[in-house]
Amino acid sequence: MRNICLKLAYDGTNYHGFQRQAEAYGPTIQGTLEKVWEKLVKEKVAITMAGRTDAGVHALGQIVNFMTASRIPEEKIPKAFNSLLPKDIRILQAECVPDEFSSRWSAKWKRYDYRIDNKLIPDIFNRLYAAHEPIPLKIDLMQQAALLMEGRHNFKTFAASGGDSKSFERTIYRCQVYEEDNKMIRVSCVGDGFLYHMVRIIVGTLLEVGKGKTLPQKIPEIIASQDRDRARMIAPARGLTLIHVNYSNESPFEIFQDLGSG
Repeated sequence: MRNICLKLAYDGTNYHGFQRQAEAYGPTIQGTLEKVWEKLVKEKVAITMAGRTDAGVHALGQIVNFMTASRIPEEKIPKAFNSLLPKDIRILQAECVPDEFSSRWSAKWKRYDYRIDNKLIPDIFNRLYAAHEPIPLKIDLMQQAALLMEGRHNFKTFAASGGDSKSFERTIYRCQVYEEDNKMIRVSCVGDGFLYHMVRIIVGTLLEVGKGKTLPQKIPEIIASQDRDRARMIAPARGLTLIHVNYSNESPFEIFQDLGSG
């Protein structure tokens, strides 16, 4: 048996999230991958993912692994997979890893980016990959609030019900708001792990700040309250993309220059 690790990218628009579910709910990324592998080598496998992305969420660097008895050379796996996968899922890389490696439990940190289209009339070419917010946002206030998200905290306030985490303690290494060209705003969140809907709830709270409904200085109080009612807004799924999952001892600031220094 070999432990195969895959790096993949996908457009989550047409999928009911990553995790396998009953077919009645619609296709999932995990279910699609497992079906394609079975078709390729006549073998059922159970795929483990680094992060369970929701319906409509995208990925540029999702990591998965699975045990297989197949002898297909790992360098040929991406081409074989991609020949049968839908065009909105691509395997970027495959490698054989030690048996003890887990794409979920071996991860050191992850980066998610969230894009907000802040134009009055939305850009039709970004409608599937950015959330539209027509109200002009106060970027400086959002940046102040984002900085206050950083550090080691109990993020129970920012965890939706339905998750399976036993602890709400997480470290956010960077939470940063950028204003890009043409009124596109990007929120980058880098942390050692994220709770169910955590990034989307953080972004929802930052949007409330940007609209002037919540003061930036209230963020520490909201975090400390551990009260889900203090952060009710969940940003739409389509704006969120899993950018990177890291397994080495490199810090986020060594890999991504746009995050600044640590």
